[in-house]
Amino acid sequence: QVQLVESGGGSVQAGGSLRLSCLASGDTYGRYCMGWFRQAPGKEREGVATIASDGRTTYVDSVKGRFTISRENAKNTLALQMNSLKPEDTAVYYCAASVYTSYGRSTCGIQWPAAAYTYWGQGTQVTVSS
Repeated sequence: QVQLVESGGGSVQAGGSLRLSCLASGDTYGRYCMGWFRQAPGKEREGVATIASDGRTTYVDSVKGRFTISRENAKNTLALQMNSLKPEDTAVYYCAASVYTSYGRSTCGIQWPAAAYTYWGQGTQVTVSS
């Protein structure tokens, strides 16, 4: 079992920045594909960014150039640096870990659905006001 605990959410004005963190338990963290998802009220959960065990990153188009995902395997941590925030970024953000090395014939990436992820954090609220 892997436990994921997010922190760093909050309220900011448009144009501001926030940094989300996720701490994972267990000694196999470095092997996992990690992702950040978000879910706004009345909307489906959406993949925001992923980072593979080799450090390769992918992003949903709406956050490219504004968000950066990173990981420190030695510390079992995952981060999401969010800059130039917009009101439409308002959502509950979740970190997730997948034990899969491939899913639907593809490797770790933004195309993976939520179902590809094995473990989830409890979520942290991000609110961006205009």
